[in-house]
Amino acid sequence: MSKKTRKKSSMPSPKNRKTSAAKPAAAKAASKTASKTTRRSTPASAKKPAAKLANKAAKTATKAAARKPAKTAKTASAKASHKPTSKQLIKSNLSDTTKPVAGTGLVEGAMAPPFSLPRDGGGSVSLADYAGKKLVLFFYPRADTPGCTREAIDFTRLSSAFADAGAVVLGISADTVKAQESFRNKHQLSVPLISDEQHEMLEAYGAWGEKSMYGRTFMGIIRTTVLIGADGRIAKIWRNVRVDGHADEVLAAVRAM
Repeated sequence: MSKKTRKKSSMPSPKNRKTSAAKPAAAKAASKTASKTTRRSTPASAKKPAAKLANKAAKTATKAAARKPAKTAKTASAKASHKPTSKQLIKSNLSDTTKPVAGTGLVEGAMAPPFSLPRDGGGSVSLADYAGKKLVLFFYPRADTPGCTREAIDFTRLSSAFADAGAVVLGISADTVKAQESFRNKHQLSVPLISDEQHEMLEAYGAWGEKSMYGRTFMGIIRTTVLIGADGRIAKIWRNVRVDGHADEVLAAVRAM
């Protein structure tokens, strides 16, 4: 093959040169079209930087968190304001708690308040009747109830021992004279029973006051025992008495005087 022939065959044909030049132009046009399509289909939010979107989300969360506690506090306050006060003021236990009347001034060492009241069997008794003697006054809530019955029976059982120690025992409640007599006869009680329906003596000796039982508050007789010396002064006061063994305790105190 001659040099002229080799040179001619190595050069690209005009047709090939046109095709090669057209290819870059077509690729450029396709790239431009794709870019326009991408811009149209991409939402506006995608154009925003990720940092701006993150900041906006953080601000929204902060505002929501700030509003939520305020709403919760308001709801809690509303709930608290509608709670019944009775549960706060009254304990729902089964114990019998008592609160003596304030202002009676009855303390150990003070002079015993005078009294004159009717008793079972007729007649009346007064503090002056026992001048120069030791006197035991036991105040009980109600005649012929279990605790009061046990207490009265115990003082009756020890009545001779009290007499030997130079003391007289009297029982006092707000029951009528008739109720006191029925109580005495039913249980064969030997101690005199005084009727204080107007609560005069009960209040003077601090045995009338506010009581709470089974979630209910009311005024009533506080089980109390008062020991008066021969000089007419208060020697000892027992409040909120527990019946079991109480009469024996009082007898020991009388003997120790």
